[in-house]
Amino acid sequence: MKQYIIDGFTLKDYIALKQYFDTYLEAATVGGIYWLELDSGVLTETQASHKACGPHVFALMLEENALFCELLVRIKTNIRCDCMGYATVEQRNWLVDWADAVLEKLSICV
Repeated sequence: MKQYIIDGFTLKDYIALKQYFDTYLEAATVGGIYWLELDSGVLTETQASHKACGPHVFALMLEENALFCELLVRIKTNIRCDCMGYATVEQRNWLVDWADAVLEKLSICV
């Protein structure tokens, strides 16, 4: 699995991220996993046309010392569809920018 990983968190960082994610992201049924919905502006043509499959999401796994961001664009309605796949460069950059913005907002330096 391709992932973007940010590590080196302190316990204070982890608590701040967990509170932020609990407030602004949807938690998956598995503990520590959150769904980050992609902005509609970065969806591929296929993803945008598969409205019934939406929302298209990244899975984020938060642990005490790291955040693991899968680079697989998933759907929550089906197990497989043509609109699933690894992130495009634009989607990957969007995810990295999103993560950087959250860390900056929470004053987390790694």
